[in-house]
Amino acid sequence: MMQTKLKGVAIGAGYFSRFQYEAWKRIPEVEITALCNSNLERAKGIMKPYGVKNHYTDYKEMILTEKPDFVDIITPPESHFEMCKFAADNGVHIICQKPLAPTYEESKKIVDYVSTKNVRFVVHENFRFQPWHREIKKIINNDDIGDLFSLNFRSRMGDGWGEDAYLGRQPYFRDYKKLLIYETGVHFIDTFRYHAGEVTSAYAILKRLNPVIKGEDSGLVVLNFENNSHAIWDANRYNENNFKKSRYTFGEYLIDGSKGSIRLYSDGTITVQNLGESEKKHNYVHKDVGFAGDCCYIFQRDFIDKLISGERFETSGDNYLKTLQVQEAVYKSAEINAPVTL
Repeated sequence: MMQTKLKGVAIGAGYFSRFQYEAWKRIPEVEITALCNSNLERAKGIMKPYGVKNHYTDYKEMILTEKPDFVDIITPPESHFEMCKFAADNGVHIICQKPLAPTYEESKKIVDYVSTKNVRFVVHENFRFQPWHREIKKIINNDDIGDLFSLNFRSRMGDGWGEDAYLGRQPYFRDYKKLLIYETGVHFIDTFRYHAGEVTSAYAILKRLNPVIKGEDSGLVVLNFENNSHAIWDANRYNENNFKKSRYTFGEYLIDGSKGSIRLYSDGTITVQNLGESEKKHNYVHKDVGFAGDCCYIFQRDFIDKLISGERFETSGDNYLKTLQVQEAVYKSAEINAPVTL
């Protein structure tokens, strides 16, 4: 039994960070003792509800003063290298928000640097920790639908149309030169890898539908895998879906195999349909808590369990670089209008 709690600190107090602070509050082995953010008013809006006692405006001062076991970095990607480097130099374990860095080269630089220090490192990639994706992985591993043939996910996020696209929630999206794949598609690349294994080639068509933004907001991505299956991600952030809650599953998913199919519906329902049989509902637990089925909590719970046990993180630096290599191949493919082999 643990005698003392693991001490954590966090950097950032933006829109998404609330989901992470809220999840930490439910993990009994952890106490987040401080947060760093330049805006005190915004910081207070997090400190009070989630019981964070100390506020800093300088993350280096916070790390040196608090001497935490780990830091949760919840800041824009441009800041990550310096923050990860400082934490690693001071023997602090690291959770780093995605996008890991603005470029693949800088992402690799972060991973390479922290690997030379005696610290644990994980990327906060939470989509594979959504409860339906954990359950689908179990169904695939259980051989319920046999050998995988195809994985097909359709997303319509509906938050990027009109003159005021993204301003309400994440205004910086408007200035991203790369948007749909860099910010959202990377989650699905990682989830496809989680379900189907390693990618051998990528083909993509990327477009910008809304002229008020700089990056792409529509994409058709086709991935081929070592096991001979393929995945299709058909997505745009412009058109709306007809879901009761548009940010729960983020779309609909069909997985076909040699023995039948798995379907994920927008409300989190999973069905399995074996060949020659009718579709049957698959029972499992998923809760509409926090973000997208409470995936921040599930990810953070997994981080703490593996930090304590010493087991390998699923989205460790070297594993996540494989997802980012696929992301690079997707952009390259769209640029040259041809498949790119990995």
